[in-house]
Amino acid sequence: MSQKKGKIIAISAPSGTGKTTIIKNILGNMPELVFSISATTRKKRYNENEGVDYFFLTEEEFLQKIEKNEFVEWEKTYDYYYGTFKSFLAENVENGKNTILEIDVKGALNIKSIFSDAALIFIKPPSIEVLINRLEQRKTESEEDLKKRIDRVKMELEIENKFDYVVVNNELSKAVCEVEEIIKKVINKE
Repeated sequence: MSQKKGKIIAISAPSGTGKTTIIKNILGNMPELVFSISATTRKKRYNENEGVDYFFLTEEEFLQKIEKNEFVEWEKTYDYYYGTFKSFLAENVENGKNTILEIDVKGALNIKSIFSDAALIFIKPPSIEVLINRLEQRKTESEEDLKKRIDRVKMELEIENKFDYVVVNNELSKAVCEVEEIIKKVINKE
């Protein structure tokens, strides 16, 4: 009898919607899930750790990995590159490990084009106004980066219908429960 393959769950949302917080809560409640750590060329924030939150690469290192076809998906967003290592996902799927990704909307669609049974979950803000307020309150971006993130929101919200599931994050604990139930359903589906 062959081993059951692992599932891929990709979670996307506009910046400031709460996807990182939701994912951290879910990983705390479901430690059997493997978190896919993305690579990025953006600078490390004060509260981030190398190899835990991201693999922080120089632009030159990232471009070399693109040339070597090491990413299952990659994109340049807000002047920085982000990508998911192909070997990491393939190895987890083959070893029966369920993997959760925190990924941008276009990246999620690229994952789905390669791993057709990947489950895509879109986290939606209650409103654009609430989202802008959250972004301004967290004070982690420059004014220029903040404007780029806000400008991108419209495109991201237009893509939500391409996702398998949509969860509105109006109340964090409720959104965490909803996403957790979706993940359990995906994992238990044959």
